[in-house]
Amino acid sequence: MLAERLSIDEQLRILNSGSPRCASLPKFASKMDEAGLMPLRSTGIEILQVNLGKLCNQSCKHCHVDAGPTRREIMTRETMQYCLNALAGTSIPVVDLTGGAPEMNPDFRWFVSEIRRLGRKVLVRCNLTIIEAGPKFADLPEFFAENQVEVVSSLPHYSASWTNRQRGDHVFDKSIRALKRLNEVGYGDESSGLCLSLVHNPVGAFLPGDQKQLELDFKRELLSRFGIRFNRLFTITNMPISRFLEALVKAGALDEYLEKLVAAFNPSAAAGVMCRNTLSVSWDGKLYDCDFNQMLEIPVVHSQSRTIGEFDLEALDRRSIALDQHCYGCTAGSGSSCGGQTV
Repeated sequence: MLAERLSIDEQLRILNSGSPRCASLPKFASKMDEAGLMPLRSTGIEILQVNLGKLCNQSCKHCHVDAGPTRREIMTRETMQYCLNALAGTSIPVVDLTGGAPEMNPDFRWFVSEIRRLGRKVLVRCNLTIIEAGPKFADLPEFFAENQVEVVSSLPHYSASWTNRQRGDHVFDKSIRALKRLNEVGYGDESSGLCLSLVHNPVGAFLPGDQKQLELDFKRELLSRFGIRFNRLFTITNMPISRFLEALVKAGALDEYLEKLVAAFNPSAAAGVMCRNTLSVSWDGKLYDCDFNQMLEIPVVHSQSRTIGEFDLEALDRRSIALDQHCYGCTAGSGSSCGGQTV
């Protein structure tokens, strides 16, 4: 019987040696070495990705953050100020705000305004349904537009059944209403300068399809069925960690999925992984190479700069990246990152 929640140590054990088939798979670092990509190093921080907390109005089946309505991990304004201090001392151009539902952090709007005051681009990973979560959030589209925020939103499919299967009952209808609200204030209109990006995760244990073709399909179907426009579609591989790992184990599908990822390893995709130009900040200010390493509590290698309060751009810009078996998820096929395919 699978435990309700797998500990971090148990997740890493399962990925590395949870079964004879898992244990026989090549270690990711060895695969990278064979491809001439070791040590994998940062190419310079271009994106500061900040997790504002694990509190969320949803509990999606694929969520690698294990976010939900009962989570209480929330970034404080003090930690946000450390992030602002780090930004003020650098030229990092993009800040990527994620969660949970980042909008549920009580200091979210203040933080966005302060980042924009520094002249940096802001991306918000909005689950869409938060816009439908009551009067407190109803004006988020206007707030996003006023601050020229790029909205990046998950929509697994343009059909209700597939989306609800992954994200919960009635999520699709709420998402469609939220997308229409975003369109009303200019998002999705190429002439407005307001970028609306959608994110597609496969509903199941397989790799995403071709990003360009899926973008065409989504644009056609959302426009014809609902009159909705958006700018870009990102495809992201479901990472074998947290809730998705638990589901794979429960279904007896983990070995097959990991073997699929390993067989699809692509050196070109590996060379463009997001951890090379991104630094991830957890809700408590700790630093990680990426959002996935954050959830597995695998910190940055550089021992003197482990928190945002100890931010050292020169050291972090040339750091080696910490790797483990879950990294196959970002390097399979056409690659996967928070910005979609890597090749």
